[in-house]
Amino acid sequence: QVQLVESGGGLVQAGGSLRLSCAASGRTFSIYAMAWFRQAPGKERNIVATINWSSGNTNYVDSLKGRFTISRDNAKNTMYLQMNSLKPEDTAVYYCAARKGSSRMYDYWGQGTQVTVSS
Repeated sequence: QVQLVESGGGLVQAGGSLRLSCAASGRTFSIYAMAWFRQAPGKERNIVATINWSSGNTNYVDSLKGRFTISRDNAKNTMYLQMNSLKPEDTAVYYCAARKGSSRMYDYWGQGTQVTVSS
C-alpha cells in the first residue's frame, strides 16, 4: 500500500501562486508514475499533469502548460505542483495519485486539498 497526503492548498488572489505537495509513504518503491488531478464544484475530476517517478518525464494538459509545473523529489518521496498566474477557474480540489507499473489506472489517491482563487 501507498499513502498519499497533499498539502499547500489555500485561498489566493488571481495572479498569485501556490505550491502543492504530495508526500508518499509506505511501499513507495512500487510507484511507477504520479499525477495531479483536480475537481471543480459540480464537475468531473480531470487530470492536470503526470510525472514518471524514476525518469522525471512529465506531461501536462495543454491548457495548463506554462502556468503549472509538476516535479518530484525522490529522496523525500514527495511530488509538487507549482501553480503560477492562478485564475478563478483554477478553483478546485486538487488530488494527487500514484500508480504501479502494472496498472493502467491510478491505484492510490490522496484526500485532496482545496485551492480557491479569488477574483
